[in-house]
Parts: sequence; C-alpha cells; structure tokens
Amino acid sequence: MIETDRLILRPWCEGDKPGFAAVVNTPAMMTHFGGVRPRAEIDPLIDQQMASQAADGCSMWAVELREAGDLAGICGVRWQLIYPGTPVFGELEIGWRIGEHWWGQGIAREAAEASIAWAWANTTAPRVAAWTSIGNTRSWGLMERLGMHRLPDLDFHHPKVAAGDPDGAMIVYAIDRLA
Repeated sequence: MIETDRLILRPWCEGDKPGFAAVVNTPAMMTHFGGVRPRAEIDPLIDQQMASQAADGCSMWAVELREAGDLAGICGVRWQLIYPGTPVFGELEIGWRIGEHWWGQGIAREAAEASIAWAWANTTAPRVAAWTSIGNTRSWGLMERLGMHRLPDLDFHHPKVAAGDPDGAMIVYAIDRLA
C-alpha cells in the first residue's frame, strides 16, 4: 500500500469490480478506449491487476481518496507482458485512469508520482514508460508534466484495436532512472 497526502494506492480485490466499472466505464472515460464496454469486458482489467500483483508485487493499483474512502480510479506500475511483439513488451509500464469527477484536481499526478517513486525504490528498471493514443491529450500532457520524454522509436499500434482506428496508434513516453 502506498499513501500520499490525499490518496491510498492499494492492491485490488474482487469486491472492487463494481466500483471500478462505475468510475471508469463512462462515455467520457472510455473516449479513447473504444467507448463504454459491457461489464464482462471491464472486470478482466481488475483480474489482470490482481494477477500482476500476485506474480510481480506490483500492478496498476486501486486509487482511493484517504478521507472519503471513495474509489477514484486506477494508477500504478506493472511489467508489460501482455502485448508480445510490441516494442514496449518487457517495459515497466505506468498507467492511470482517474474518474472524471476528480479531473483537474491533481489526483492522477499525485498517484503517478507516488507510483514512479515506488518503482525507483522497489525495482531495478532503468525507466518507467507510458503510452496513449495521440488524441488523448490529457494523458500525454500528464506524461510531460511528470518529466517523461517522448520515445517515438517505441510507438506502436495497440494489438487490441482494429488497424486503421486512430485510437490504436500509441505514442510512448518514458522517464529514466536518475543515476
């Protein structure tokens, strides 16, 4: 568990699935993820995080507000082992999805900074990478505010998005471990 001034980042449990679906499976949240999905397609995202936590000791964790206890979204790091054949396979990936109710409040940045600090303290990864579609300006804007730099040689087309769909064109950013 990671605690910041306003947040708790913690491993997922089965009971978190309904709350996660309610927070992230909205038209605004799913704009760059193919639109609102059936719950049967959302729950496996949490299953993946629980498996990552069990196997590697890290995942994209549940993000809770410390005072209210509300589930605000997801943020954390995991070893990217689910897209073989892409240039990001094997990278330590950071990702986030914070519910639209909390946009503009610095929640994603606070969670991401804590996740990166955890990565430096608990892994030997030379860098932490993130990717998003070029149209997701909020996400790559946060990458830049976190001090990440663009790595165009790692850009790829997301294997779960149809060829030709612009949301499948992933741009990659990374932050390097300081010596």
